[in-house]
Amino acid sequence: MSDAPSKPALDGVETASTLDAVIVGAGFAGLYMLHRLRGLGFSARVYEAGSGVGGTWFWNRYPGARCDVESLEYSYSFSEELEREWQWTERYASQPEILRYLNHVAERFDLKRDIQFETRVTAAIFDETANCWTIHTDRGDRVSAKFCIMATGCLSAAKVPGFKGLEIFHGKWYHTGHWPQEGVDFTGQRVGVIGTGSSAIQSVPIIAGQASHLFVFQRTPNFSVPAHNGPLSPEVIEDWNEHHAEYRHRDRTSAFGINFEMSTKSALEVSPEERQRAYEERWRRGGFSVVGAFADLIFNKEANDTAAEFVRSKIRAIVRDSAVAETLAPRDYPLATKRICVDTGYYATFNRDNVTLVDVRVTPIEEITATGLRASNAEYTLDSIVFATGFDAMTGALCNIDIRGRGGAALKRKWSEGPRTYLGIMVAGFPNLFTITGPGSPSVLSNMVLSIEQHVNWIADCLAYLREHQFANIEATVNAENDWVAHVNEVANFTLFPLANSWYMGANIPGKPHVFMPYIGGVGVYRQKCDKIAAEGYKGFALSAPGS
Repeated sequence: MSDAPSKPALDGVETASTLDAVIVGAGFAGLYMLHRLRGLGFSARVYEAGSGVGGTWFWNRYPGARCDVESLEYSYSFSEELEREWQWTERYASQPEILRYLNHVAERFDLKRDIQFETRVTAAIFDETANCWTIHTDRGDRVSAKFCIMATGCLSAAKVPGFKGLEIFHGKWYHTGHWPQEGVDFTGQRVGVIGTGSSAIQSVPIIAGQASHLFVFQRTPNFSVPAHNGPLSPEVIEDWNEHHAEYRHRDRTSAFGINFEMSTKSALEVSPEERQRAYEERWRRGGFSVVGAFADLIFNKEANDTAAEFVRSKIRAIVRDSAVAETLAPRDYPLATKRICVDTGYYATFNRDNVTLVDVRVTPIEEITATGLRASNAEYTLDSIVFATGFDAMTGALCNIDIRGRGGAALKRKWSEGPRTYLGIMVAGFPNLFTITGPGSPSVLSNMVLSIEQHVNWIADCLAYLREHQFANIEATVNAENDWVAHVNEVANFTLFPLANSWYMGANIPGKPHVFMPYIGGVGVYRQKCDKIAAEGYKGFALSAPGS
């Protein structure tokens, strides 16, 4: 079974096709959305820019790419048969395995026949006269649909820095979010990795093992915890198969959609010895569990400081050069207020003789040259440059499409001072337009697959409700949107998250408003709110009949 078809599943240009729904994107969200709509009898088509399914996992093929949520949880739960038949091999699944899984899902449910690959949606315009969306693509398609559903992903608009001189670089450069399908062999090369976020933390140990010399250019150090990855034991798989319904329920009602124990104690109410034991236990367990060691780590700066210092002590213990260790140790923001990274051997990589850490806060990058890179105090000769510089998160992919609602209002302009949604699902002034895991929902602060399933199910049930009650349109009201945005901000301000210049805040994109975009109120709480709104006849939404 190949990972991607060699050509679009649907050939030719559509000029007058009318569908119930158009879905943009064929990752986890788009695939499940198509499956649900088909099951309800709606006609739907997916447009996908890539040559195969997978979304994030189609494009992010960089060395060492793997999920930071455990594989058994980072998977669909809508089909008992699918859960039984697919066997994950590792605790944290690698990109190739996740892509194989998504191709298996697409083939098992015969989804590819309704997906047009190698087709990028360029515009979605609401026609008030015809009461439908007109979708335009870069292949010349123009398709009408009653509903437009954006499954574009939160981390899909790659950010390539505008360094002076990039066009004259004689070597090759790559972005981790658009990695060549054939892979890259850095054997014997002098390589520069720019950025130290999640993709760098995963790829640096692999690249270091190939390159003759690796230079890591760090602006902001990141907190990272060990994955302790390895093959899934038969005992773990057997336990999951026996209790997965219970585990899934626990995830759905939890804060982050991940099955780890959250302490009810404050980090400040226990002795230093007990606190140290708790952190050590979580460190041995690996993954995000360290965030749950105490109940107040994301609310109380003094409590957070104890966890942050614990991780810094681990960095000092791993990295032999004390100056390098201190440069790698974050101090400017609380632990977990930037997405905490999960690594395999990242810090130890800086003990290698062929790895150099460059602090670009001290020596900023000035330009790319024909032979490499020039910083303020030195020039580096490089054969390849890897930009591990992240994404225009949560809003970038949506704002890259010309989306226009009532009166021709542009979504990009409406969001010019920060995204505004109701529940992260709909936007006032944009009828019948849905955003799966959009800004204002838990999305990137959660197990994404779980949050995707919750949104897809809510949207599918909503469309069925509209059909049953003969409503033509649904649209978020301005008041509901305003109230929700205020609530998202209020909850965020109870936490330490706004203290970090993170991509959660849009701080990695020059000129982007600094607004905390996801909802930190908790996956379980958010689900209850969404269910209650639907049960009350979609409170906060305006529903209208045909012609009204």
